[in-house]
Amino acid sequence: MAVGTESGSGGVAESAPSTPMSAMTTTPISARSVRWESDMPDIEEGGGGLERPLLRRRGTNTTSQMAIVGANVCPIESLDYELVENEVYKQDWRSRGKLQIFHYQILKWVLALLVGLIVGLIGFFNNIAVENIAGFKLLLTTNLMLQNRYKAAFLWFISCNAMLAAAAAALCAYFGPAAAGSGIPEVKAYLNGVDAPSILAPSTLFVKIVGSIFGVSAGFVLGKEGPMVHTGACVASFLGQGGSRKYGFTWNWLRYFKNDLDRRDLITCGAAAGVTAAFRAPVGGVLFALEEATSWWRSALLWRTFSTTAVAAMVLRSLIEYCRSGNCGLFGKGGLIMFDVSSQVTSYTTMDLAAVVLLAIVGGLLGALFNFLLNRILRVYSYINEKGAPYKIILTVVISLVTSCCSFGLPWLTACTPCPPELAASGHCPTIGRSGNFKNFRCPPGQYNAMASLFLNTNDDAIRNLFSGGTESEFGVPMLLAFFTAVYSLGLVTYGVAVPSGLFIPVILSGASFGRLLGKLLGVLTGLDTGLFALLGAASFLGGTMRMTVSVCVILLELTNDLLLLPLIMLVLLVSKTVADCFNKGVYEQMVRMKGLPYLEAHAEPCMRSLVAGDVVSAPLIAFSSVESVGTVVDTLRRTGHNGFPVIEDAPFAPEPELCGLVLRSHLLVLLRAKTFTADRVKTGAAEVFRKLAPFDFAKPGSGKGLTVDDLDLTEEEMAMYVDLHPIANRSPYTVVENMSLAKAAVLFRQLGLRHMCVVPRTPGVIELTNLAESYMLFRHFCI
Repeated sequence: MAVGTESGSGGVAESAPSTPMSAMTTTPISARSVRWESDMPDIEEGGGGLERPLLRRRGTNTTSQMAIVGANVCPIESLDYELVENEVYKQDWRSRGKLQIFHYQILKWVLALLVGLIVGLIGFFNNIAVENIAGFKLLLTTNLMLQNRYKAAFLWFISCNAMLAAAAAALCAYFGPAAAGSGIPEVKAYLNGVDAPSILAPSTLFVKIVGSIFGVSAGFVLGKEGPMVHTGACVASFLGQGGSRKYGFTWNWLRYFKNDLDRRDLITCGAAAGVTAAFRAPVGGVLFALEEATSWWRSALLWRTFSTTAVAAMVLRSLIEYCRSGNCGLFGKGGLIMFDVSSQVTSYTTMDLAAVVLLAIVGGLLGALFNFLLNRILRVYSYINEKGAPYKIILTVVISLVTSCCSFGLPWLTACTPCPPELAASGHCPTIGRSGNFKNFRCPPGQYNAMASLFLNTNDDAIRNLFSGGTESEFGVPMLLAFFTAVYSLGLVTYGVAVPSGLFIPVILSGASFGRLLGKLLGVLTGLDTGLFALLGAASFLGGTMRMTVSVCVILLELTNDLLLLPLIMLVLLVSKTVADCFNKGVYEQMVRMKGLPYLEAHAEPCMRSLVAGDVVSAPLIAFSSVESVGTVVDTLRRTGHNGFPVIEDAPFAPEPELCGLVLRSHLLVLLRAKTFTADRVKTGAAEVFRKLAPFDFAKPGSGKGLTVDDLDLTEEEMAMYVDLHPIANRSPYTVVENMSLAKAAVLFRQLGLRHMCVVPRTPGVIELTNLAESYMLFRHFCI
């Protein structure tokens, strides 16, 4: 049996070179028979082509949005979603009474509902903070403009944005690098079976919340909606692991959840609650978790996730109603529906449908172009951010200055427009306050500046202005074209900076402005309102960049409160996604690949059908005897980074060597620390283990430093003794024959949530998650 190269918690393992394209046959006897990498002869230049890495590997991976491109060897670990059915597990369930089982089931629901409550509170707090900070900044800027103090207004505006941007970047650069970006790719990878360092740590949660508030308030073309998914996952992880051992804050009564399987389910609920708190769309949150985030799903998880999002939605509604009385500063005028459209469209003509299809096609093309350009820009940013935290902050401040100059400067290039007579008579135009459709800016009485109505507002208010119906004459074609170009470009250059940033709002802004622009151009051919075109344009851009259909459709319906638009939104999403899929992958799939996270796709690559499972096993063979020498086990753990080892039953316990099971590194460390050793090579059984250890001693710790080989304190005499591995070995590991097609093995890996798969008989070995994911990467780049 051979185990694929995989890093431990402290760094990249370098014990055995991964050979994903070739099988290496070895004798499955013991780890003592292994020839280590240092003992092997060097491969001569020009030889061993399949054994040399085909992709360029770089040294680090920050797991943030500025992750190193091409770093497919990262300080990450796979997750053990598979139930380890060893004697410890069986003893644990045998020891539980009916009351403990009931306690376990109740705790699942309590934690799910608690996640919804906390995420709802965080989402509400984010809204209040952004509305008040950004509102105060814009209100003072507007007041200075009304006093004709234009230079002071510009200096105040650009200084506030730069300070907020620098604060957000400093938090990410120094305290929580994993908090940069949206965090959705990391959550997707975690739910797929990959655990990168600190992506769900308490420090990441803190930086995500505060940095997102500062970043959105700084006027960047980004949203707080994407980071809320990561925030929800961090909250769920913190509760599921019983707090944080690193910060001395733990709850022992949550010990039942000290496993990756239960933690994965809870983090799924947290991701769904994050979407609910961001968009106030509970059903959309459930569908987002199902369609985009998770790799495994079942009916029980659907019911629990739905309950979590329902709690989050009720918390938001209650607090929003409370704020409507004016108790929350500048916040409180919004409702549970963020962008109420109410188009009253009940029928469409043939020309209307043709215009909608054209909008979807162009939106899909622009969405694919957005992903392509974003990929190129992030590659450049990765080299800048590699130079250290000061460069991250400088880059963020530079982008902030560019954004501020565009937001304040472009309205100066836009001519003032007379207010509609009916609105001027009612006092609604121009808008003197903080937000509104008709910003006065520097215009004379009775006129407004359309560009200022979009740039000198929060992103949510700008979207409301674009979605508003009955305002065909408010925004002209040149102004919409300039705004679309600016927002499209700023969204591209902003996403890679060191601040928590989401792509939903930039994509919606770009799509809404483009949709309204196309609606103005096609106004003579169709009777649809330009506000409706803005909404459909946002849908087309979301389909072209995110490549989500069902969840985006429901989120848009919950955002706009207009069920009559369902057929048109479905049509736009289907067409835009189909068009964009012809050119590249969705934006989050591209981010996962750029970060070097070993992500298993839902479908196998076509090249995998011509290979078999035996072609991707790792070498050299590293296996333990069922009763192994303590010194051999310790030496193997020190010299490898593998997390799973086959256990072989050999003489005198079996007439011929045979596979006995699979043992995990974490369980071996616990067993060695307990020192359940014998002087002779004999079986001791589970009873000897349970005299010193309880089943919960083998539970997986939360975030922070876990048990390592260096923590073991063994004498020379103890190193010469033996340890029985039968009690901790998984006696029923998933095993396949070596001639099974690699495509079929890949499907099993993903659908069963495996970390290890044993391959027998002629080419014995173990396929690990990282080996299979590396094969995906190789095939994607080099297969024809």
